[in-house]
Amino acid sequence: MRISGFGIYRYALPFTEPLTLKGTTLHGREGLLLRLTGDDSEGWGEAAPLPGFSRETLDEATDQLLEASEAMSATGRSPSENVPATLGATTAPSVRFAVELATLNLNANRRDASALELLDTNASGLLPVNGLLSGLAYEVVAEARRMRDAGYRAVKLKVGGLPVREDAELVRDVGGVLGDGVSLRLDANRAWSFDEAMEFARATRDVHIEYVEEPLADAALLPRFAEEVNVPVALDESLVGMEPEDLAPHGYAWAIVLKPTLLGGISHTLRFADQARRLGITPVISAAYECGIGTLGLISLSVAIGGAPAGLDTYRRLAGDVLIPPLELHSPTIDVRSMLEATRSVDADRLELIASF
Repeated sequence: MRISGFGIYRYALPFTEPLTLKGTTLHGREGLLLRLTGDDSEGWGEAAPLPGFSRETLDEATDQLLEASEAMSATGRSPSENVPATLGATTAPSVRFAVELATLNLNANRRDASALELLDTNASGLLPVNGLLSGLAYEVVAEARRMRDAGYRAVKLKVGGLPVREDAELVRDVGGVLGDGVSLRLDANRAWSFDEAMEFARATRDVHIEYVEEPLADAALLPRFAEEVNVPVALDESLVGMEPEDLAPHGYAWAIVLKPTLLGGISHTLRFADQARRLGITPVISAAYECGIGTLGLISLSVAIGGAPAGLDTYRRLAGDVLIPPLELHSPTIDVRSMLEATRSVDADRLELIASF
């Protein structure tokens, strides 16, 4: 199959409420969509650098996506069936994700299949979703109760934004509401010093915590922290810029949280997941506030790497989507086949054409 044309579009979607990430308040999500065409088929991908987390800006991603698309159209380069598109080593992670996802979807549509069927022909069934807790303390506790009653198997709570004692108190309250039937995941985004993290671990020692992501400002101290406390650790930011083969010294980690937009696409994510499983580390797919096109790709990846509860609840923070109809992600599980096989179209009114061929 040959690439015969492309389109690059820009989107801007409002959040349901302002979102603060690393001290920056965002009122909406901006990103790029890539549409590849070939052999009477099309495939869509998404490049959405996350401010404060991605190394590339949206403008830089636009330039790189245009360059990659023009190269594919000019050469008619035929992508491989499973992990598509060979890109340069300096290609930004979000751009790599967009090109690989668009090519994967193009191949799938040409074969009248889904992206999941190309990644894992044996995958089926339900995918559990990791609920996301945020807001004031009383809102978090109430939402935790709702998620428990709705049947969520895992929920994630951001910590590190309050004094350690207040964070610990909130975690104890949420843990008490969830009980033993729901896994509690925490994400500190490197907010604590070693002493603060130790204080938090001591204050929550009676709470069952599945893992805490990136508790330390100094990631070099993670092995020591994991050895001294009974709190499982997960890697997230530490993975950025790392190669999958570099995971070997991090066997102390209970899980790795994989965000393909930040890590460098589908192929890199699959390699990370494979290496993690060899080391006895659980790979978990997590979103970075992508729209529906990127989220569908993350659903396929989540199932393909083993189906651990996936961090897809950021999608609910979007007040709209580029897909018609939008994805139904308001329950604790996803019927994967139904989700991927549903007929949807892209809302052209939400898109601004940047370039096409």
